[in-house]
Amino acid sequence: MARILVIDDDDLIRGTVQTILASDGHEPVLAVDGEDGVRQFRRQPFDLVLCDVFMPHKEGLATMREIRQLSADTPIISMTGSIPTDDNDQSHPDFLRMSGPLGASRTIAKPFRPRELLALVRECLGPAGEGGEL
Repeated sequence: MARILVIDDDDLIRGTVQTILASDGHEPVLAVDGEDGVRQFRRQPFDLVLCDVFMPHKEGLATMREIRQLSADTPIISMTGSIPTDDNDQSHPDFLRMSGPLGASRTIAKPFRPRELLALVRECLGPAGEGGEL
């Protein structure tokens, strides 16, 4: 299936995403922060990148921007648990919405269901990246 780079500073999220992707036949490669993610992206090609927005050492928006400069074609899914609960709440920026112009192909809010994540992954990869049953 697809080689997918998972960039997230949370061990639990990385492990969960790894399990979800592997169960669908993909090859997840894990990065602990944005610097690690960009370093791995420079070393080897990936079919897709999943990137958290808030991380130490290099936050996700900068990470996505740098990956986008390295590869204009690699799909990126931005993910975060920090989203406004009300469309009228101006005190908390919508970082998922902001990530689109900075390079994200799609976005997903944490927590998410495995089906939700796999549907986005399949959408980004197209017919060649479709896996097993949801």
